[in-house]
Amino acid sequence: MPNHLQHERSPYLLQHANNPVEWYPWGDVAFARAREENKPIFLSIGYSTCHWCHVMEHESFEDRSIAELLSRDFISIKVDREERPDLDRVYMTFVQATTGAGGWPMTVFLTPDLHPFFGGTYFPPTSRWGRPGFTDVLAHLSKAWRDDPAKVRSAAEGLLTQLRDTVAAPAEPANALPQVAPVASVEAVMAGVTQFTQAYDRRNGGFGGAPKFPRPSELIFLLDAWALTHHHEARQMTVDTLRAMALGGIHDQLGGGFHRYSVDAEWRVPHFEKMLYDQSQLVMACLAAAQASGDVFYASVAEDTLDYVLHDVTAPDGAFYSAEDADSLVPVAGAAPPAGSEAKREGAFYVFAAEEVDRLFGADAPVVRRRFGIEDGGNAPSDPQGEFRGLNIPYVAQSVDEIATRTGRTADDVLRILAEMRPRMYEARNLRPRPDLDDKVITAWNGLMIGAFARAARVLVDSPRREDWRTAAIRAARSLKRTVWREGDRVLLRRFRDGEAAVDAFCEDYACLAHGLIELFQATGDIEMLDWALTLTEVQTTKFWDPADGGWFSTTGDDPSVLLRLKEDYDGAEPAAASVTVRNLLQLGHLTGDAAFGERARRSLERYGTEIGRVARVMPYMVSNLAAWHARASQVVIVGAPGEETQALERVVARRYLPFTVQITLAPGQAQQALAERLPWLAAMIPLTGRPTAYVCTDFACQAPVTDAADLERCLESLAEPRQIIL
Repeated sequence: MPNHLQHERSPYLLQHANNPVEWYPWGDVAFARAREENKPIFLSIGYSTCHWCHVMEHESFEDRSIAELLSRDFISIKVDREERPDLDRVYMTFVQATTGAGGWPMTVFLTPDLHPFFGGTYFPPTSRWGRPGFTDVLAHLSKAWRDDPAKVRSAAEGLLTQLRDTVAAPAEPANALPQVAPVASVEAVMAGVTQFTQAYDRRNGGFGGAPKFPRPSELIFLLDAWALTHHHEARQMTVDTLRAMALGGIHDQLGGGFHRYSVDAEWRVPHFEKMLYDQSQLVMACLAAAQASGDVFYASVAEDTLDYVLHDVTAPDGAFYSAEDADSLVPVAGAAPPAGSEAKREGAFYVFAAEEVDRLFGADAPVVRRRFGIEDGGNAPSDPQGEFRGLNIPYVAQSVDEIATRTGRTADDVLRILAEMRPRMYEARNLRPRPDLDDKVITAWNGLMIGAFARAARVLVDSPRREDWRTAAIRAARSLKRTVWREGDRVLLRRFRDGEAAVDAFCEDYACLAHGLIELFQATGDIEMLDWALTLTEVQTTKFWDPADGGWFSTTGDDPSVLLRLKEDYDGAEPAAASVTVRNLLQLGHLTGDAAFGERARRSLERYGTEIGRVARVMPYMVSNLAAWHARASQVVIVGAPGEETQALERVVARRYLPFTVQITLAPGQAQQALAERLPWLAAMIPLTGRPTAYVCTDFACQAPVTDAADLERCLESLAEPRQIIL
């Protein structure tokens, strides 16, 4: 019989709706039952595309004997971390503080008052791999509660007090001004570069060893540091890392897009889930790398990723779905099936047996094998579980010239085969069952993706897909406005799925959506997008800004079941809301001239003190904002009707990496006049002699307008002058 999750909208909760565990969603019904029966709460937090969440479900939550233990001694609650990042952060803080590690599935035991007293991540059903068995954990904790519940409650209250003391802002004496350091100097940016230089893997790209996670905010920071100082190594580490990722197995060589992370140091063996937030940020990083390096390779990777998003994770109304699973049914043809062929296996959709490649390509198979590193015994050396034994993860193993030399083919022949290779393997792969799709729409992640499509429309001026990308960003923004934005009371919601919008938005939702709209405004000149971004930022400030200490809370503090009101500073797989917000404030200040935006950005940066560069690996995007703070506020406006002459001016701007510059292309006429009512400095910008005209301004003081591309190149030189750093 279905449990209490059967009417939920979250795909993750619905995955567990038929478990024999009597799951409840987070809420008063479960809390009341825990209090009435005086039982501790078993809280399990995960997400629908999490591989180890699936493993724990199959091993433990589908096991009737374990379900009986849970039903007898605990009240069991399931939470989708993607819908409720506020709860996830609170209990992850507890798990990390008490165990030194974290991850998903997250396993936490609470008193009926929601105070945590024991936590961890994945537990096997019985003890193995040095981990205690889940049944042993349940028996131990249920006995502790039965024997002395007061002792457990006291311990939980003590732990919660310690957590609150750790995250609380220091108290200020009555009537005292907050003691804040000045905004860090430009030298702090270079100190941040040094942190990355010391951790850089010069052989494989990336930072540190295995496993390797793509953190695009690291790459954006390094490129921004290069843009400010022209420090060569900052740029080189970025482009080399992106190239290694793009050639590796973490990049889906057939379908486009990137997997979640690489389990090895070489970027070859991925954890196969695909997350929307990775696609959006890596597109931005690749576009930036294309501009900073002048190498079209990075632009092609960005285009490939955008195509994946449009093809596989875009809803009919234009919004973007959350993720695709790592696991899927049906073993690869030609490989031995796993025990129980009905079971799902990680990566089954993506990997190939050598025999399948040979059947597909016949005499041309040696070329394909060399290109994608296909081996008879499989090519996944860093596979301790034996998951991919005998199977191959496509990656770019050899260049065209290497293949030609080793196979005796001409380079033209190799290129012909490679041109046919990808669509043929892609079609063969598509005959397999696809991984499950998490089709909920998360506001923050959609904001990031809107920004990526809009940026691509600005940067890849000559692409025939340019209007497709601009249209994709517009459609997604309009979908969100219909579904998750309540205009009447100016409330944003976190999630939309199956006709229902739910969960009041968090700081990151306001910040990331405003970011996407600012990018979209720059790509379209549409005043509606700017007005909405300004409104979201105003509401965000009311709900989340800390006027006493500066900075941004993740939550409003209105929900009493959320025990801690945290400020998230870590730029992890997703950038912190505070980091995104500071960049939004700087850009809105550049656009509107309103000093209040810059003042809040300043107070946010002051929170981190003068030594922020030392923690650049923790908050790279915030240190990137420090670079933006020290750069000159600049604007580039092109006024001209759509056409080749306007595009020629856009092309000049698009070739340069100018991360601290806002750029707008406007068609003269009514739209420009309406926009000038919000941004008066645009009113006087008109086409000269009837030709498209570019205006380059610094702090709203403009150089002489130009109509010629070469003249615009000279104007932009001043925006790219490096800051001199004394080391």
